[in-house]
Amino acid sequence: MAKTETLKKIGKKVTRQVSKVEKKVNTRKGVRRFWIIFFSPVALLLLLLLLTATGLFGRLPSFDDLENPKSNLATEIYAEDGQMIGSYFLQNRSYTSYDELAPSLVAALVATEDTRFYSHSGIDFLGLTRVALKTVILGQDQGGGSTISQQLAKNLYKTRESTVRPSGLLKYPTLIIFKLKDWITAVMLEYNYTKEEIIAMYLNTVEYGSNAFGIKSAARTFFNTTPDKLTPEQSAMLVAVVNAPTKYSPTRNPENAIARRNLVLSRMQSKGMISRVELDSLKILPIELDFRPVSHNEGAATYFREMLRLMMTADRPSRSGFANDWDYEQELRQWEANPLYGWCHKNRRSDGSEYNLYRDGLKIYTTINSRMQRYAEESLVEQLKNDVQPALDAQIRRTGRIFNNINKQEEADIILRSMKQTDRYRAYRGQKSDEEILKMFDEPTQMTVFSHKGDIDTMMTPCDSILYYKRLMRASFMAMEPGTGYVKAYVGGPSFKYFKYDMVKQGKRQIGSTVKPFVYTFGIDHLGLSPCTLVPNLPTTIETYNGMPWQPKEAGNIVYDGVLHPLWWGLANSRNNYSAWVMKQSQRPEPVADFIHRLGIHSYIDPVYALCLGTSDASLFEMVGAYGTYANRGVHVEPMFVVRVEDRQGNVISTFTPKTSDAISEQTAYTMIQMMKLVVNAGTGGRLSWGYGVRGEVGGKTGTSQGNADAWFMGVVPKLVGGAWVGGEDRSVHLTSGGEGSARALPVFGGFMQKVYADKSLGINPEDAFSFSPGMVGFDCAKVGYDPAQLPIDDEFFH
Repeated sequence: MAKTETLKKIGKKVTRQVSKVEKKVNTRKGVRRFWIIFFSPVALLLLLLLLTATGLFGRLPSFDDLENPKSNLATEIYAEDGQMIGSYFLQNRSYTSYDELAPSLVAALVATEDTRFYSHSGIDFLGLTRVALKTVILGQDQGGGSTISQQLAKNLYKTRESTVRPSGLLKYPTLIIFKLKDWITAVMLEYNYTKEEIIAMYLNTVEYGSNAFGIKSAARTFFNTTPDKLTPEQSAMLVAVVNAPTKYSPTRNPENAIARRNLVLSRMQSKGMISRVELDSLKILPIELDFRPVSHNEGAATYFREMLRLMMTADRPSRSGFANDWDYEQELRQWEANPLYGWCHKNRRSDGSEYNLYRDGLKIYTTINSRMQRYAEESLVEQLKNDVQPALDAQIRRTGRIFNNINKQEEADIILRSMKQTDRYRAYRGQKSDEEILKMFDEPTQMTVFSHKGDIDTMMTPCDSILYYKRLMRASFMAMEPGTGYVKAYVGGPSFKYFKYDMVKQGKRQIGSTVKPFVYTFGIDHLGLSPCTLVPNLPTTIETYNGMPWQPKEAGNIVYDGVLHPLWWGLANSRNNYSAWVMKQSQRPEPVADFIHRLGIHSYIDPVYALCLGTSDASLFEMVGAYGTYANRGVHVEPMFVVRVEDRQGNVISTFTPKTSDAISEQTAYTMIQMMKLVVNAGTGGRLSWGYGVRGEVGGKTGTSQGNADAWFMGVVPKLVGGAWVGGEDRSVHLTSGGEGSARALPVFGGFMQKVYADKSLGINPEDAFSFSPGMVGFDCAKVGYDPAQLPIDDEFFH
C-alpha cells in the first residue's frame, strides 16, 4: 500500500516534470515561430534591396548620373538690360539655386511633403511605419510615405520607368521594386548632395501646370516674379499645386486651389513655421495672379526669338533650297563666316554631341534692348491700327477690290496658291482629291481671326478667311547701334501668332528710293561728284546695252523746268531724274551694283540702269546695316544680335564680335550724312520733324516701290539707325494713293524715336551729335552760284 502510494507520487512528479518540459518545448517553438515570422519579410526585403542594388530589376543611376542629372532645361534668351525675353523648351524649366529661393517656399515644401526632411537620410522609417499601420490597421490610404529625396529620385532619374506594366496581383511586387529603387537612389542622393541642394533640385524638377516646369518658370508664369520674391501665400500655392497641377490649378479650379493652399498654410503653422495670427490673416487672402503663360507665339520679341532659333539650329545651306546660284552662294558665305549661323551644329558638348536648344539650359545673351523693343512694337502696331489699315479698308469699301493692278485670273491664282499653303490643305492631301479638299474651303467654320483691335471669334469659310487676311496690312521695323552693329529692336510683323513670316530678315521687297543714297554715294566716292554739283531739272535719258533709250518717270505731277539744282536737292526731293543722271555718269551699271554690295546689301542687285530707282529686292535687315555705314564713319558693321552663349552652369561657350569692313571714306560718309539731314530738314522726310518732333542731328530717306506696293523709311541719328517697311502680304494689295514711305512708313520710325527720346535712361537724346574726325569738309552750294531761294518749298514739309 505504501509502495503503491509512493509510485503514484513518483508518477505525478514525473508527469509534472514532463509537463514542464513540454511547456518549455512549446515555448521555444513559439519563440522560434515568432522569429521566423518576423525575420522572413525582413530577410526578403534585405534580399530584394541587394538584388535591386545590383541592377537585377533595372538600371539605377550611376555616380556620374548623380553628379550630372539630365533634365529638359529651357534655353533662356536675355536682353542686354538683363530682362529675360523668352525661352526655347520642351518643358519650360529653368534652373534656380537654393540661395534664390524664398524661405517661405522652403518652409511650405518641408511642412507639406516631408516634415522630418532634415533628420533622415533619404528614407523616413517613422513615416513608413505610420503609413503601414494606418493602411493595414485602419484601412486608410496614406500614400507611399515618400520623402522629398525619394520624390526627386523618381522625377529626376525615372526610377519607375518600365517597358512592362503588370496588372492584377503582379503589380504589387512591381510597386515594391519601384519603391526599393526610390529608396536606394534617395540614399545615394543624400550622400552626394546637401539638403539645400536637394530642396533646390526638387523645386527645379516638378511640374506646376500651365506649361511651367521648375519653380523659376512657375513663379514667372503665375505671379510674374522670381522665386526669391515669393510671399508666404504665393509659396503655399505653388507647393500646393504640385500635388495635382490640374486639380489644384488656380486658373482652372480656383476653389480647389484656395483649399489646398490653406491646407499647406495650416501645416506650416502646425510645424511652427508661421504663427497662428499669420495663418488666420493669410487664409482669408484671395489668390491674386499675374498670370503670364509662356508661349512661343506671345511675349516680347517673338519674331526675333524665332529668327534666332532658326539661325542657331540651321543646317548647312543646300543648293536645292535656293531659287538661284547667287542666293545660295551668299548664304553659304554667311554660314562659313558667321559662327552663330548653325551654332548648334558647329559646337559640341563635352560628350561630343551637338547642343540642343530645347534641353540643354543654355543662356543666350542678346543685344536687344527690352525697352526699345517694346517701343518699336508699340509704334508699329499703332501705325497699322490707327492709320494704314483704316486707309486700306476705306479704299476697299470705295473700290470693292482687295487686289490692284492684276486681272481676275491672277487673283484666283493667288487664292488657290494660298489655299495650298495652308495646314488644312496639307492635312488632307493624299487622302482626298484636290476637288474635295478645295470644296471644304467653302464650308463655314467657327474660327478666331486677327484684327488690329483684338481677336475676333466668328463664323466664315476658310476661303473667306484667306481673303480677309490678304487685306490686312503688314509692317516691320529694326533699329541698330551703328558703331557696334548691335540690333536693339526687331519687329518682323504685327502678330507672330497669326503672321509667321518675318519681314525683317526673311522677307525681301523692292527697296524703292531708299537705294538713292547708295547711288549718290557712288557718285561722290567714285566719280568725284559733290552735293553741290549742279544738274538741270530735265528728263534723263540713258542708252541701254540693247540700244534702246531708257528714261525714268517721276512719281506724281512733276514739272521739268530746266532750272539747275545741286545734287543734294535731287536727293532731298527723291527725284528720279537726278538719280538717273548719276547712273548715267557711271557709264555702266555693274560698278554701281558691286558698290551697293560693298555697303552691306547681300541680295542680288540686277546690274541695270533702273537699279537707281530701287527695282531690286532686299531685306530690311540688310538695309539697316547698310545705312549704319554712314553713321559709322564709312565702316560697315554687319548687324549682330548675340554677344555670348553660356551653358547651364554659367560657363561661357561662345562669344561674338562685330564683323567690320571699310566701305567708303570717312569724308564721303560725312557728306552723305549732311545730305540725308537735308532730306529731313528740306525734303520728303520733313514729317519726321514737324509731325513727330524728331529734331537735332537726324537724317533719313523715304522710299516707295512701283505702284505704292512697298513703303519704306530709313532713319539715321548719331546713336541709332532704324528702318521701317509697310506693305501687304501680296504686292498687289496696297494703297493706290497716299501709300508713300513718307506717309506710311516714316511714322513707325517717328513714333519709335519719340518714345526713345522720352526715356532718358536710354541715353539717346536730340542733343547727340554725329561723331566724325576733325577736318571733315562740309559743303556750301552758294559758292557754285546756287541760290537757295530757288528751292521750291512745299508747305507739307514745313508746319
